[in-house]
Amino acid sequence: MALTRHYQAKLADGTLKPDAAQQAVLVKLSGLATALNAAVPEKTSRFGRWFGKPASPPPKGLYIHGAVGRGKTMLMDLFFASVTGWPKLRIHFHAFMQDIHRQRAVLGGENVINRIADDLAAKARLLCLDEMQIVDIADAMIIGRLYEALQARGVVLVTTSNLPPDDLYRDGLNRQLFLPFIATLKSTLEVVSLDSVTDYRLGRVRARETFLHPTTAENRVAFNMLWKDLTDNAMGEAETLEVLGRKLTVPKAAHGCASFTFFELCGEALGPPDYLAIAKAYRTVFISGVPKLKAHQRNETKRFILMIDTFYDAGTRLVVLAEGAAESLFPKNQHAFESQRTISRLKEMQSVSWWGVTPIET
Repeated sequence: MALTRHYQAKLADGTLKPDAAQQAVLVKLSGLATALNAAVPEKTSRFGRWFGKPASPPPKGLYIHGAVGRGKTMLMDLFFASVTGWPKLRIHFHAFMQDIHRQRAVLGGENVINRIADDLAAKARLLCLDEMQIVDIADAMIIGRLYEALQARGVVLVTTSNLPPDDLYRDGLNRQLFLPFIATLKSTLEVVSLDSVTDYRLGRVRARETFLHPTTAENRVAFNMLWKDLTDNAMGEAETLEVLGRKLTVPKAAHGCASFTFFELCGEALGPPDYLAIAKAYRTVFISGVPKLKAHQRNETKRFILMIDTFYDAGTRLVVLAEGAAESLFPKNQHAFESQRTISRLKEMQSVSWWGVTPIET
């Protein structure tokens, strides 16, 4: 079928390399695409075609999880393109939830979730969500009700995630209220692990510098190219993390990567809980505008040291754009021991071996 042909074509032209784990997931996606394409109702039932409950239950959707860079998004996109005749929507999970919250605010009133589900089911009977990740209590409290409403309307869900269902929203506020959604996901979707040992995005980066200095135009271009390579050319969108009941804004995030300026991380009143929340939510952190710190920037220096310590302990990958080399970033005679440790850790975090470390449990 088209999905398999497109994948084989990518193998033939060298875009992809043979990967048994990807091919196992491809079989699942191909089966679902075949079932969906065969289940398209006759065109004669023009208005009954998409509205109301289908005559027979729709095929079971898929929950595809695996580590960053294993090809989940690529496979889902091939699947999405291969399904014809079904009204469909492919969207990043965070953008999807932002739109749901916007609609709730606009519509208001009773049964707003059902009205949103009615509208969505009228537009898309196949919903493909990329990178399901629950980090905000507002998302956690609404996604279960919305998913059940979409299920009742015959919407088929295919989603990717870096986490298996049982690890979603782990340690989140009032997580016990979220657990029924996990149970529903596991009972209504086929859960498939993409356990490839190869991080394909990482292969684009390993031979390149990840600590760029000084802040020249050339290094800015290189910094931006690293973002594109690690996020599959995603623009990135703002996200929000919940930290001890507070909101922490992530200015730009995509595909397990987050991007900040130095002063967004170290110029604000942030501490270890904030840095740990970032490390748990994102595999790779981009930091631009790292200055050569001055003697009067004591708070910024302390936060920078704390941040690097936290990211180091968490196994976070860093891409840094700085004014100077690691050795030149700290004022002399201040935090001598801590600064030397931070310099050493920054150097280690640039190594090829570091970029293969196991992420912390979330």
